[in-house]
Amino acid sequence: MTFGPGEIEPSEWKGGEPHGVAAPAAPRQRVTFDRAELDRIFNLYGRKVAAGEWRDYAIDFLKDRAVFSVFRRASEMPIYRIEKNPRLARRQGAYSVVSVTGMILKRGHELDRVLRALDRPLRLVAG
Repeated sequence: MTFGPGEIEPSEWKGGEPHGVAAPAAPRQRVTFDRAELDRIFNLYGRKVAAGEWRDYAIDFLKDRAVFSVFRRASEMPIYRIEKNPRLARRQGAYSVVSVTGMILKRGHELDRVLRALDRPLRLVAG
C-alpha cells in the first residue's frame, strides 16, 4: 500500500490522541432523578407491572427536566409521564404527573405525594 505526500501509515500515528478522534466535549448539564426518587418510582412501577397495568417505561434526562414515561404497550404513547422540572420547584413544585392527553393530574413539591395520584387503590362499589 502506498501513501501520498503528507500521509502516514495509521500504525505510525504519533499524536496525543488516536487519529480521527476528537477531544470529548464538556458535559452538558442535565436534570436527572436521584437514587431515592428512582427507587420510589420503580417501586410503584413494579407494583403496577405485577398487577398487569403497565408493561414498559422510558427515562429521558433533558436539559430542563427529567421524564419517566410509562407505557401500556411499547408501541403506544405513554399513558403517564412523571416529570421533574427544577425551574418550578419554588412555585408549583418540581414534580408532576401528566396523563396521555397532556392534563396535569397532580403537581407538588414532594414526589411521594405526587405519585399517590397513580397509586390509588381500587375500591369495590357495592350496589
